[in-house]
Amino acid sequence: MAAASATVRVSANNTITASLISKGPLQKPSIFNLCFRNGAAAAQRSRLFSCSAIYNPQIQIKQHGQPETLDYRVFFAEDSGKKVSPWHDIPLNLGDGVFNFIAEIPKESSAKMEVATDEQYTPIKQDTKKGKLRYYPYNINWNYGLLPQTWEDPSLANAEVEGAFGDNDPVDVVEIGESRAKMGQVLKVKPLAALAMIDEGELDWKIVAISLDDPRASLVNDIDDVEKHFPVCLSAGTLTAIMDWFRDYKIPDGKPANKFGLGNNPANKDYALKVIMETNESWAKLVKRSIPAGDLSLV
Repeated sequence: MAAASATVRVSANNTITASLISKGPLQKPSIFNLCFRNGAAAAQRSRLFSCSAIYNPQIQIKQHGQPETLDYRVFFAEDSGKKVSPWHDIPLNLGDGVFNFIAEIPKESSAKMEVATDEQYTPIKQDTKKGKLRYYPYNINWNYGLLPQTWEDPSLANAEVEGAFGDNDPVDVVEIGESRAKMGQVLKVKPLAALAMIDEGELDWKIVAISLDDPRASLVNDIDDVEKHFPVCLSAGTLTAIMDWFRDYKIPDGKPANKFGLGNNPANKDYALKVIMETNESWAKLVKRSIPAGDLSLV
């Protein structure tokens, strides 16, 4: 399977152009298909969603409004100017265990940015509570965002994680590379581990991954490599730091600490791939309208 590279250009008018450039003929991967959502769906085998579409190599990212205001939005569009959804229209899989990751929150920032799953074309916006913009109580130390074409089904109870139901969102990614991503940037990442966070009773998966552009990417290929090559201090590594951060970030607001399933332990790469596959299948059912969408936008 040939890989694809992702580049981002920022112009003077704050328009970011992210290019996903194929470096060779695209072939069918072993687990997922590379596809845009607006192609025709066709079942290939029992646990696989596939679709056929023209691979569009150019995605432009355009900002509307001023940052840190209620009307600020980051939209994604084709070269023609037609808006697309970063959740539905950017492909998930690039083959060989590599996936597209969309950065919502750059590392060392605190504004709680997220894809607006209930708005047309699902732009990135700042989350709100009681009409006010939301911020984390302290900076997040990693790039944070989502895997496109995934969905945590709120009607599906996970027997392996205390019977918790999905949180109705795309799967979150914590990207541990050293570079600070730009909001809306599309990066190639490889999963390394999975954290089964339980947030107020809802299952909120966190996939720990690394950008292929990171200098240490070749050194980390599974869960044990993360602690070895990304130590935080002598007594703890990055996975422990990530779990501590997500466990405690709501405490300053007077809320209880979050919990983690799977015995309060991170799961390995194979388990992370299993989570990605299952949530991709749930997304496929959603966009095919086999499951009610509720307030979610499928455009």
